[in-house]
Amino acid sequence: MKLTQLFQRQTLSLSFEVFPPKTDSAFESVKHAVEEIAALRPSFMSVTYGAGGGTSRYTLDIAKDIKERYGVPTLAHLTCVSSTRETVRERIRQIREAGIENIMALRGDLTPELAATDRSTWEYRHATDLIRDIRELAPDVCIGGACYPEIHPESPNQREDILHLKEKAEAGCSFLTTQMFFDNHLLYNFLYKIREAGITLPVIPGIMPITNAKQVERAIHLSGSFMPQRFKSLVDKFGYSPEAMKQAGIVYATDQIIDLFANGITNVHVYSMNKPDVAEQILNNLSAILG
Repeated sequence: MKLTQLFQRQTLSLSFEVFPPKTDSAFESVKHAVEEIAALRPSFMSVTYGAGGGTSRYTLDIAKDIKERYGVPTLAHLTCVSSTRETVRERIRQIREAGIENIMALRGDLTPELAATDRSTWEYRHATDLIRDIRELAPDVCIGGACYPEIHPESPNQREDILHLKEKAEAGCSFLTTQMFFDNHLLYNFLYKIREAGITLPVIPGIMPITNAKQVERAIHLSGSFMPQRFKSLVDKFGYSPEAMKQAGIVYATDQIIDLFANGITNVHVYSMNKPDVAEQILNNLSAILG
């Protein structure tokens, strides 16, 4: 199923993101965790590509397994980082051969080694270039792109960020998924601005349940996310206790999702970090709401 078909239904839904193992030895444990999440029957699941494309060989295997064994629609990530046009062409062929109709086109996270290279030599410098090629090579594929409710860490200002987002839409993007955020008002303000700019694509909010205090620093490092005082107080109070912090983080994420649903958002994507228990608890918290 193409995800745009799901978004058109306007029914409340929840999806989850998982990631492939970083090493061969971790494959079975990751596969088991992913299958537990798939067994919860989310609306769809996305499978990341790994920093620098290092674990890309597992992305398709996991996405295909989810789709075939559990009937859950999948979104396979594909990144510009360390990709050539030849490798992208081959990846698209493999994805389509596996019957997967959705691709998330991203620049990808930079490893320290890649960050030090001359990017002008890369065949793909921006996600927009990748989106344009995917659309040309696979006109029937549903293409997702990333967006930042606050601002892309490398953008000088939000106005320029939104101009680049419009380029993604014009290149052939089908929908957008946001980077994590912890204050829903940031999303509502962002949606107003991009609609004013003429970007009409479906926007799927991405929610990250923070279940341990160390994740806060990583979230800020990756996306520069604004941490509201309410959330800081939560970490301050419960961060010392793994179990208390986990419960508080799940409740906070659930509260965000409920507020999004109450304000007209129909589809929310959860960065579940390969944690079946977190995914299950959030779904249980929303059982009557999701129906």
